[in-house]
Amino acid sequence: MPVEITYLGRNCFRLKGRDGTVITDPCPPESGFLIGKQSADIVTVSRRDDPGYSYSAGITGEHMVLDAPGEYDIGGILATGIATKRPDGSRNVVFICEIDGIRIGHLGLPGSIAFEELKDIDVLLLPVGGGNSLTPNQAADTMTRIEPRIAIPMNYKAGGETLDLLPLENFLRETGSKAEPQPKINVSRGTLPSDLAVMLLEPKLVN
Repeated sequence: MPVEITYLGRNCFRLKGRDGTVITDPCPPESGFLIGKQSADIVTVSRRDDPGYSYSAGITGEHMVLDAPGEYDIGGILATGIATKRPDGSRNVVFICEIDGIRIGHLGLPGSIAFEELKDIDVLLLPVGGGNSLTPNQAADTMTRIEPRIAIPMNYKAGGETLDLLPLENFLRETGSKAEPQPKINVSRGTLPSDLAVMLLEPKLVN
């Protein structure tokens, strides 16, 4: 069964596989995005001290919130949290989730990145809008160094986003990427591209 990846806005994705569902960095309604009523088995939070990226109260059902470094095996989903330090000294946690044989890396809002710990990533979810994290240029360099099979941008100016972020076009110019946004993508080992591909997903905007 392929892993279904849906972009809900800001740093928030729904990763749905055979063994369960992961929601990453849920954002509150005042972010400008409307993630709706989402249920999950696991909620990963890269910045537990930032309410704009840790709105786990908006997720329904019984779920495990992961907001610290460590290795977790929950219902057949393997999750690894890796601590990184931001310029102000605060902690960010990068999460790698292995779902149905697909390794998905979610960078959160990193300052520095331990590239040696991010090997064999199939799908990379990376911030590209500057402001509180990677600039478009830094994001492009990070993507190239990690070498995933698929890269999906996040944390950029879209719709009613209330943070001072740059638009997605700046990152696309840096990478020379041209892709049409999709409502969701389905990823399996057999459908992974042989070369790095940037794919765009449509966020869930507040109407």
